[in-house]
This record gives sequence, structure tokens and C-alpha cells, in this order.
Amino acid sequence: MADGTGMSEANELVFLPLGGTGEIGMNLNLYGFGPPDARKWMMVDLGVTFSDLRTPGIDVIMADPAFIEERREDLLGIVLTHGHEDHIGAVAHLWPSLRCDVYATPFTAELVKAKLIEAGIEQEVPLKIVELGSRFTLGPFDIELVTLTHSIPEPNALAIRTPLGLVMHTGDWKIDPDPVVGGDIDIKRLTELGQEGVRAMVCDSTNVFSPGESGSEADVAKGLTELIKDMKGRVAVTTFASNVARLESVIRAAEACGRHVVLAGRAMHRVTTAARKTGYLQNLPPIVPEDEAGYLPPENVLYLCTGSQGEPRAALARIAMDNHPHVTLSEGDTVIFSSRMIPGNDVEIYELQNLLAERGIRVITEKDHFVHVSGHPCRDELARMYQWIKPEIAVPVHGEARHLLEHAELARELQVPQAMVLKNGLMLRLAPGPAEIIDEAPNGRLYLDGDILMPSWDPAVQERRKLAFAGSVFVTLVLDGQGKVLGEPQVRLLGLPEEDGSGISFEERALDAIDDVLDRLPLRKRKDDAAVAELLRRAVRGAIRREWGKKAAVEVIVTRV
Repeated sequence: MADGTGMSEANELVFLPLGGTGEIGMNLNLYGFGPPDARKWMMVDLGVTFSDLRTPGIDVIMADPAFIEERREDLLGIVLTHGHEDHIGAVAHLWPSLRCDVYATPFTAELVKAKLIEAGIEQEVPLKIVELGSRFTLGPFDIELVTLTHSIPEPNALAIRTPLGLVMHTGDWKIDPDPVVGGDIDIKRLTELGQEGVRAMVCDSTNVFSPGESGSEADVAKGLTELIKDMKGRVAVTTFASNVARLESVIRAAEACGRHVVLAGRAMHRVTTAARKTGYLQNLPPIVPEDEAGYLPPENVLYLCTGSQGEPRAALARIAMDNHPHVTLSEGDTVIFSSRMIPGNDVEIYELQNLLAERGIRVITEKDHFVHVSGHPCRDELARMYQWIKPEIAVPVHGEARHLLEHAELARELQVPQAMVLKNGLMLRLAPGPAEIIDEAPNGRLYLDGDILMPSWDPAVQERRKLAFAGSVFVTLVLDGQGKVLGEPQVRLLGLPEEDGSGISFEERALDAIDDVLDRLPLRKRKDDAAVAELLRRAVRGAIRREWGKKAAVEVIVTRV
């Protein structure tokens, strides 16, 4: 069959990232197979990223799935590589607009199930549990799970076979020679796949600038034990709750040092429950309930807390503010940050650490002691993966633009014939023929504002940014039918200084601007309430800007009686 250009409508294998390429987090990847007008699609991962100071009031951010939502009749399923929030966090929010099967290994499925229950849709979502190392089919896609190592149980690469070739989608991974939780990386199977012939590898780029290897979780356990054994007073360790291996390392270190572990934070309880249900965190000493922690001598307690990224509602922030209902730290106690600082969270983390230090609590980070290893591959590990897989095409993902460019250059140095740098929304044809960007799909972001999903361009977010930067002024004016002013105009200021540099209040400045406009505006020109309001808005904003140097948001309401 040919189109109007005379070109064949032959099958194509395409890759389309809508999130997680050109950024770290918020992963949403699509693979399509078939002719351009009749492709079948599978989705790999559906995650979130977290808000920052640029998005006031927003809880989480996710990729906009509008492109695939319009084609949901051809969406065969969502396959989740592992259980981190940036890979599963959007499932409960976006599934109602996609309505397809969701595939996950047991531990990841437990985490997803908890989110579906919270959203009240657990009975609607067909959550298919697939075992580690298993193989299943979605239309033209033959998918094999290959066990890797990472900072969470059950990380999987996907070997995606199609009639036009095999694609290796790594997800997040590292090479851990001695994992604390879960199985070893399946080097034998990875090598066999490379010998089978791999058309393309879509691969994690997070640590491409870091030389060497990321290190083993077992070494962190030893480092924590050495660090904690000589400490006096209470000890708190904060880390990512999803890092089940780190949780076990901390619990083992506490046991070796004669300390009982207390979990602090909802995510800690949620993840440990899921881990135990699926066979992890077994044969460990009992966890002490939070409300019983106060009965333990300080030298016999270790708190395992959420909040390593300075999250204001997490357990550690509440402990630092001394308003946690059950957990108390005081002078002479120690907090260990067993995690890395995610870019963008530095202000919140430093504020939290300073708050602890001001109370005489010792703070230890990965810069002070060996208390953390990354869950992502450094350069030597990436090189080994390329040696095993030997792809014809390298497609870097899970990284900012500079990571992707460096990863592509590394792949070329490793003799990969083609390395393609993408950004979200670019559609890459992997086969047939040389890899080529053939189209661009609509892409964007959705913000979760309370319980409401809205596009990133929603005026509400823009207004909040303005309010956060320069405050707001509200003016109320009452006119009679002739346009005469009834009573005094009312001015309310939010987020502005009390006075300007000359000692005059901004309320007075606003009232003077209002009087000036009204003095110059005859009654016959006061018939249009909207026009009057706009003149007043401009005058008030201009008066404040002249004295303050900032453009406050000004709202004027004119009512008539």
C-alpha cells in the first residue's frame, strides 16, 4: 500500500519519550509498531517528579499523555520497570484516561496497589503481576524481563522483541556486586541477548559524568555500622523509603550496635509493609512502634526517617521543628543523611540541616562519611553494559540535556554505530533503516493541584508565581448610578512591605493613586465598571512599582448600588 507520495506504508518500529528524556524523573516512554496510520503502542513506566519553588502549591508533576490518550484504543498495556515514584507515581492519576492493563513484578505491584486503593480505583485497574525473568506478549511486542540491580527491589530491563528487531530498555540500574536485597544482575542473560543481536538500547544516563563504578550496598552497611557503633545519644538515619536495601542495611547496622529501630514517616511503613508481603526484609529484629520509642534509653534507639530531601511534611522536618508527636531529638544526638542531594532540593536540605545544627544535633552526610552509594551506573558500568549488549543504536534517556550528549559521545567511543540524542516529544524510528527522528508529538506537563489535574500553562500557576514574587493588592470601590463614589475605597495589601523608602505606607500610595484617577475621571466616563476598574488597576500598580521596583498583582472590584 502506498500513500500520496508513493512511499510504502510498511511497518515501522518507533520510540517516543513523553517524559524523562532531557530531565531526570517523570518517565513516560512509548514504543510503537506498525504502519504510521495503524501503530500499536506499549507504554514503559508512568512516573512523576516533585514540585519546587517554581510551582507553588503544586504537589507532583507528570508528563501529559494527551498523544497516547487520543490513541488509547491502540495502547496495549503499561509495563513498569520498577517501583520508584518517577516510574510509577502517575499510574493512579492517569490510568482513568488510558484504561489499559498494567504489568508489574510483585513488589512493584504492591506499591502500585496501595496507590490505587488510595485513589479508590483498585477494582477498576487490571493490574497484572509478572514474575521476575518472565516473558509475555503484547500484540507485536514480545517482552522479556531481565533482572538488574538498583536501589529498590526487582528492577528490570525489558528485552522487547519485534518483527523488526530487539530493543533493550534498561530502566534504572547499576552493577552491584553484592546486593543486600534481591538477586544479582543477570550478566549471563544480558550477554546472551547481545549475542542474539540488539537493534537499540534505551539506557539510563544519570551518572554518565561520574568515573568508575557506583559501589555496593553491602559496603554501605559496613560503613554505617562502623559509624554508628561509637555514637552516643539517639541516632536518626534518613534515606529514601523506597531503597529497601538501605533500610535493611540500617536495620542490620542498628542491631550490630545494640540499637532498636523505630520507623518514622508514612512512606517507611508503606514500603516495609510491601517489602515484607513480597518476601523482603525477612529475619530482621522487630521494629519498635513510634509511640513506644520514648521508653527506650537514648543509646539504644535508632530512628529510620523519611525526609532526606528536606520535604516539609516528612518525619525528619517535623522532628527538627520539635513538633513530631512521638519522636524527639536533642543536643548531643545525631542525624545521618544516607542519601544524595537531588538537584533542586539543596535549599530545603540545607535549611533542615541548619535547623538541626542550631539545636546542637550533629549532622552527617555522604560528604563526611561513607553512608551512601548511587543506584545508577557510572561510566565504567555503562561501558560494561555496552560490551554485553552491543547495540546498533544507543538512545540515552533519564538525564538532562548535558547527560544525554555525554552519554551519546561515550557510546560512540565504545563503537556503537549510531547514538541518537532526543528530547521529550521527538519520535525516533528505530527500524527499518538507519535511526531517524521522523515526527514530533505534542508533549507537556500536568500539575496535581490538590485533587485536580491541570496543564502547566493554567493561569492559576502563573498567578501564584506572581503572588510569590511581588504580593497582591485588592481594591474595592462602590459607585452609585451616577458614578459618584460611596464611602471610602478599600485597599488590602498581601505580601508587600508596610512602607516605602520614604516612610509612606503602600496603602496610602494606593489610595492616592485611586483619588488621582477619580479626580481626573468625570462622572460621564464612569458608566463602564470594567473600564473604571482597569484604569484604577494600572494606576495602583504603577504607583507601587515606582516606589518599590516590583509589579504587584492588583485586583480592582467596582460595584454599583
